Amino acid sequence: MAQDYVQPQFGLRGFNCPHSDCGTYAHQRWFHGIAIYPTQNVQAGFISWLQDYSVSVCDRCGHFSIWHNKKLVYPATYIAPLSVPDMPEAVKGDYNEARAILNESPRGAAALLRLTIQKLVIELGESGENLNRSIGNLVKKGLRPAIQQALDVVRVVGNNAIHPGELNVEDNPEMALSLFKLTNLIVEDMITKPREVNELFSSLPEGARDAISKRDSTD
Repeated sequence: MAQDYVQPQFGLRGFNCPHSDCGTYAHQRWFHGIAIYPTQNVQAGFISWLQDYSVSVCDRCGHFSIWHNKKLVYPATYIAPLSVPDMPEAVKGDYNEARAILNESPRGAAALLRLTIQKLVIELGESGENLNRSIGNLVKKGLRPAIQQALDVVRVVGNNAIHPGELNVEDNPEMALSLFKLTNLIVEDMITKPREVNELFSSLPEGARDAISKRDSTD
């Protein structure tokens, strides 16, 4: 299961790196105050000390992030969770595009994520035309009730349907981040977990699997 995403926050010792080429959860080292040197031959009188700035350094990738008055100013991005490994290729492109534009347009990212969820529902064997009916069918296939409730929130907020390119005035970075997490949770529940169980079952001795098949065929 993918580790829960931890949004970058001032002072935290660990969070998901805000740099797009990293994005993983890692320990962060903090340095408060930035010294500005105008030339290589530094003299004490030419040093500018910026007290309102802090720097966090990711132990995983070594990149630094700059914070001003406890707010992240570099890199200027809302980093979203990476797609889980089992996300179908048919939806991964839209998911990654939503990650790329989240900072510039949270509403645009939310619209792309609605399209992503619509495509994901289709990948799971549903028509995607009627989200309410599709949600009910996915629950019968094993979708957890908690995720079903989250999907219903998306459906209601989106005027009772998920349509490609739909924008909603309520969309914001927090809503978009929730949609990223929801998309990954659906993949984990409906694709990753069944695959892992199937792999465990397939690892049983052939005789044990045959005995189970005979048992089930007589029920």
